[in-house]
Amino acid sequence: MTRPVYILGGWQSDFSENWMRQDKDIMAAFKDAVDHALDATGIDPADVETGHVGNFVGELFNHQGLMGGFFGMCREEWADLPTGRHEAACASGSIALLAASAEIEAGRYDLACVVGLEQMRNVPGIEAAGHLGAAIWSGHEFEGVAMPWPHIFAKLGDEYDRRYGLKHEHLAGIAKTNFENARRNPNAQTRKWEFTEASFTTDDEANPVIDGRIRKQDCGQITDGVAVAFLASEDKARAYAKQRGLKLEDLAKIEGWGHHSAPIAYQAKIDAGGNSPYIFPHIRQTVVDAQSRAGTTLDAVDVIETHDCFTTTEYMAIDHFGLTAPGESWKAVEDGVIAIDGEKPINPSGGLIGTGHPVGATGVRMALDGFKQVTRQAGGYQVDGVERVQTLNIGGSATTAVSFVIGRGEAA
Repeated sequence: MTRPVYILGGWQSDFSENWMRQDKDIMAAFKDAVDHALDATGIDPADVETGHVGNFVGELFNHQGLMGGFFGMCREEWADLPTGRHEAACASGSIALLAASAEIEAGRYDLACVVGLEQMRNVPGIEAAGHLGAAIWSGHEFEGVAMPWPHIFAKLGDEYDRRYGLKHEHLAGIAKTNFENARRNPNAQTRKWEFTEASFTTDDEANPVIDGRIRKQDCGQITDGVAVAFLASEDKARAYAKQRGLKLEDLAKIEGWGHHSAPIAYQAKIDAGGNSPYIFPHIRQTVVDAQSRAGTTLDAVDVIETHDCFTTTEYMAIDHFGLTAPGESWKAVEDGVIAIDGEKPINPSGGLIGTGHPVGATGVRMALDGFKQVTRQAGGYQVDGVERVQTLNIGGSATTAVSFVIGRGEAA
């Protein structure tokens, strides 16, 4: 990275909220989040020079596009702010972060506001599933499938089973870990949910089948949510730290990034990985690229925040990060490596399964949780001694992959 990019902080909404029940539209949620983020960071709105929005399907859920125009509705100082909206399905928030980072690296601006948001609980579940299906190759794949994403990620589990073998108990172990972590997170949608041991079994009443091997507890949650992060150049970050009696190394820094996309069709991606030990070589490369740009390796990563829209997605992430050899992700589950007190904790926040998955907000939320961990502000889900967090955010049927390595200021 040619010019350092720092994360000064931000804010996340409570992902258990239902905005429609609160008579809150998506613009009101956007403004409320920005107001809270400015208050939380003490940033002067007049210092913000650019704005970016990550949102997937506002046109379908809200009949609303052009969300970059929301910034000008929030503060009079932002009436002519340069803004843009970014879409890459579930990776929309990370693409917005990449765009803002690139502007700072290029020297165009010194302080960016990035907002990721999605409202998804304002329509019936089956309608929401149809809207979210916009990220498949429309008219060409999975026609007639009412809930395409459980279907697709059940097929991912089937591919693991075909190549290496896969047991339900290991997927259940991932689900249990994320739900348990979510209890520690005051913004998690499922923090008060109650389960029994049968909830994570193949009991069709306690844990009903959604599609194929995907059962209820294997699924990320339909959620309303918004997350805000402020990115800054080194000069702006240094001034910000000085104003607050801090040092640059007290702040969070984006050390490296990775970004690859693949054909939109699911089977094309499976075919592309046919000669690789990794099911999705482009995702493996995304992870490695982020570490390479950060000048680090997995050994120096203390926490992972990864995409677990379904347990099979996290199962894939475990070996694609290199925690195990390809096809052996089950070992990290059995050995407790991914537990919050394990050798390499995954999703101490609760992830998408435990915290919730407002699609456009997820990438920003992951980066914000990275910021919280390295600056020791994660509260009840803080992992001891964290110096470096790596994220992995995936859009569509693994079509778009983005990863960030987040460390601490100059010390990184």
